[in-house]
Amino acid sequence: MNSNELRSSYLKFFEEKGHKIIPSASLIPFGDPTLLLTSAGMVQFKPYFTGKAVPPNTRAASCQKCFRTTDIESVGDATHCTFFEMLGNFSFGDYFKKEVIPWAWEYVTQYLKIPKSRLWITVFTDDDEAFNIWCQTGVSEDRIVRLGEKDNFWGPAGNSGPCGPCSEIHYDLGEKFGCGKPDCKPGCDCKRYTEIWNLVFPQFFQDENGKRTNLAKPGIDTGMGLERVSAIMQGKTTMYDTDLFVPLIKKVAELSGKKYGSDPVTDKAMRVVAEHVRAIAFLLADGVMPGKEGRGYVLRRLLRRAEYFGETLAHEKPFLINVAEVVIKNMGQIYPELMDNKKHILHVIDLEVDSFRKTLPVGGGMLNDKIAELSRLTEKDKIIPGVFAFVLHDTYGFPIDLTKEIAASQGTSVDMADFEKEMEKQRERAKSAQKYGVGGNAMAAMEAELEGGPTVFVGYDKVTAEASITALLSDGEAVGVIKEGQEASLVLDITPFYGEMGGQVGDTGEIKNGSGFFSVTDTVHTATGITVHRGKMLNGSLSVGDKVQAEVNPGRRSDIARNHTATHLLQYALRQVFGKQVQQRGSLVTPERLRFDFSHLVAMMPEEIQKVQRIVNEKIRQDLEVHAEEMSYQKALEQGAIALFDEKYGDKVRALKVGKPPVSFELCGGTHVSATGQIGFFHVVSESSIGSGLRRIEAVTGRGAEEYFEKLSEEWQEKIKVSEAVLDGERKQRQAVEKELARKIAESLTAEKINGIDVIAAHVPSLPPQALLDMSDILREKLKSGVIVLGTIFEDKPSFLAVVTQDLVAKGYNAGNIVREVAKVTGGGGGGKPTMAQAGGKDKTRVETALKLVKSLIEHQGK
Repeated sequence: MNSNELRSSYLKFFEEKGHKIIPSASLIPFGDPTLLLTSAGMVQFKPYFTGKAVPPNTRAASCQKCFRTTDIESVGDATHCTFFEMLGNFSFGDYFKKEVIPWAWEYVTQYLKIPKSRLWITVFTDDDEAFNIWCQTGVSEDRIVRLGEKDNFWGPAGNSGPCGPCSEIHYDLGEKFGCGKPDCKPGCDCKRYTEIWNLVFPQFFQDENGKRTNLAKPGIDTGMGLERVSAIMQGKTTMYDTDLFVPLIKKVAELSGKKYGSDPVTDKAMRVVAEHVRAIAFLLADGVMPGKEGRGYVLRRLLRRAEYFGETLAHEKPFLINVAEVVIKNMGQIYPELMDNKKHILHVIDLEVDSFRKTLPVGGGMLNDKIAELSRLTEKDKIIPGVFAFVLHDTYGFPIDLTKEIAASQGTSVDMADFEKEMEKQRERAKSAQKYGVGGNAMAAMEAELEGGPTVFVGYDKVTAEASITALLSDGEAVGVIKEGQEASLVLDITPFYGEMGGQVGDTGEIKNGSGFFSVTDTVHTATGITVHRGKMLNGSLSVGDKVQAEVNPGRRSDIARNHTATHLLQYALRQVFGKQVQQRGSLVTPERLRFDFSHLVAMMPEEIQKVQRIVNEKIRQDLEVHAEEMSYQKALEQGAIALFDEKYGDKVRALKVGKPPVSFELCGGTHVSATGQIGFFHVVSESSIGSGLRRIEAVTGRGAEEYFEKLSEEWQEKIKVSEAVLDGERKQRQAVEKELARKIAESLTAEKINGIDVIAAHVPSLPPQALLDMSDILREKLKSGVIVLGTIFEDKPSFLAVVTQDLVAKGYNAGNIVREVAKVTGGGGGGKPTMAQAGGKDKTRVETALKLVKSLIEHQGK
C-alpha cells in the first residue's frame, strides 16, 4: 500500500463512520499565538475542544501537515523528520473511549491487515477504562502495558489547551531490533517497538500555569503518522525507503553522482537534503518567509542546513531547486498550494541559496580554521568561543545550530552561555534603538497608569458626541481643572475620537462647552482601553466632571478613512499579482498618505506597480460597499478573514468586508469609508526595501493624490521655465504630463444627481485650457449624459469650462449661460455654444464659491 492509498484508506474509513473530512490547515497556526508552527492534527480543532467555537460536525477526520522544530538537528538519521503528515480522527463531545478503541483495532487489523501478533498496546497507569475496553476488543492482557505520564499522558499543543491520558498502538519490528531481554516490551529503551497510532482522550484543559480542569465534554484526538505507517505497509524499516522519500533521494543521488546506501556520511547528507527540502516547500507554500526570528528563522535554518549538506555531496549543485520540483510534482495533487505557489517556492529557494553561497566559503573557512586551531588543545579546551560563534551567526549567516553540529562532528563544542550573552546584548541594542518619541515622557507614563474602565468609542458612525470629562493630566500629574494656555491630556467617558492604533494615526479636533475650548492635536489609545485626547486649552477652562461637546475634524477623518480602506484594497491587489504568500508586515495610515509593508523578496517591476494601481482603482470605480461586522474571532477565521500573524485578538473582533461577495475581508478596528468610490483615486508614490524579504509601498488617495499631482504639475511648470533653449521639448513634456494629469483627475471625479441629471462641478489643480478640454472629453465620454463644470486657477487667474451633452441641450440646458453666471461670481465673464463654453475671472479666491452656484443653475435651467 503506497502512501496515497494509505491516506485515502484512512479518511474513507472514518468518513463511513460519520466523520466530516476536514482539509489540512496551514502550517502557520492561525489565531494561536502559543504555537510557532502547526505541530499536531488537533491544532486547528483546539477551539472546538475548548468550547470557544461550534464545529461543523461533532466528528471529524483529517490528514494534517505538521512541523516540529525539536528534531531539526537530528534529521539525517533513519528515523527523524521535521515535516510529516498526521492522520487523525476527532470527536468533539460525541464519542469517547468505548467507540474509538474498537475502531482503531478494526482499521489496523482488518483494513491494513497488520498481524495481531505484531501489535502491542500501552495505556496510562491508572486508566482502567481504556485497559478494559482493549480487553473486550480482543487484545490479551499480556499485550497491554501500563506506562506513566511521560509516555502515556498527552499535554497541550503549546502552553495551554486540552490534554489527557492516551493509549498507543505499537508495532513490533522484531527481535533483531531489540535488546534481547526476555521481558522486552513497549516502554523499553531499545528500538524494537515503534508507535504507529496514538489515541488521546482529552478530558482536561491545562492553562498556562499548568492547572488542569475538566472539560465540559471529553473528546477524542488521535494521531497516526503517515510516514511511519507507510514504512510498515511497504515492508521497510525506515520512512526514507518509502515512496514518500525515494524519489527525492534519487534526485539527490543523480545530481551528486553518488549512490545512496554506500556510505553512512553520504547517506546522512542525502537524507538531510531530501527531508529539509520537502519541509521547505511546504513552509513556503503556506506563507512562511525566511527571516531572522520566529518561523522565518526556522525556515532559514532548514535552507542553510540543507545547502550546507548539499555542498558536502557536490559543489554548487542545484539540489534544493531540483528536489523541490520533485516534491511539488509528487505532492501537488494532494496539496494544491504547492502547485499554486511553485514559482514563488523556487524563486525564494534560489535567492536564499545564492545569498548563503556568498558567505558559506568565508564563514565555513573561518569555522574550519578555528576547529583546526582547537584540535591541538586538550579535550576540555576544545571549545569554540561564544563570541566567535555569534560573529558566524550575525555576520556570515551561520545558524548557531549548524555551527554546533559541524563542531560536534569534529570533536569540539560551542560555549553556548557566552553565545547567549552576545545575543542578549544584541537584543538590548535593538530595544534601545526602538525607543523614540514620548516613550520616556512623564506624561505618557501617567497616561499609561490611568485607572477606570475603557472609553466607549462611538466614532464609527459619527464625528461628534456629548460626553463627560473623567480625568485631566497636565505637567505630568492628575489635575482637577485646566486653564487657557495649558497643554494637557483629557479623558472622556464617551468619544468619537479614534486613538492611534493598528497603524492608523489618532484624530484631531476640539472639545468644548460654554466655559472652555480645548484643541485636540493627537489622540492615543492606552493598553487598558482608555482613549487619551492630547492638546491645548485655547481659551477658558475645563474641569473633571464637565459636560462637553467632542468634535472630530471631519475632513481629516475622511482623508484617513480613504487611505485606510485603500490599504485593504492594496493588500488585495498585491495578493492578486503575487499570490497569497503576500502578508502584511506593518502599516501607517495618515491623512496625507498611506504606507504598507509586506513580505516580498525583490523590488517590484514598474509594470507590476502599474498592475497593482489598476486593480485598486478598478475597485474604487466599482464603488463597492464597505461593511464592518462584529463577530467571534473563530467565525471570522472560518469565513476566511485575513488577520495579522502574531497579533493577539480578543474573542470578539471587528471584521471589515469590501464588496459583496468581499474582495477584501480583514480583521480591522480602524475607521473606513462606506463605499470605495469615496476614495476617489489611488496612486503609488514609491516602492522600496526595508529589510531582507520586506518591501514598502507609499501611496496617496483623494485630496492627498490631488495635492501630489498639483505639486507634480508645479514642478513640471517650474522646469518649463528653466531654459528657453529647450522650451519646445519641455512644452511637449508638460503637455504630456498635463494630459496624463487631466486623465487621472477625470477618473477620480464622481457625479452628483441633481434633478435626475449627472452633474460634475469640480475645482481642479492648475491646468491650461487645453488640459481642461481634454478632461472634459474624458468626463463626457464617462457620463454619456450630463453637465460638467470645471474650474481652475491658471496663470494666477480663474478659468472655467462648461460642457452640456446634446440630449440635455434639447431640454433647455445651455453651457454658455451656465459658465457666464459662474464666471460672474469671480468678476469675470464668457460664453460659447450650448454644448461647450469657456469663461475667465479676476478673483481667484472665489472659485469654490462660483462652483457652488452650479447646483442652483441646474435646478432652474431646463424648466
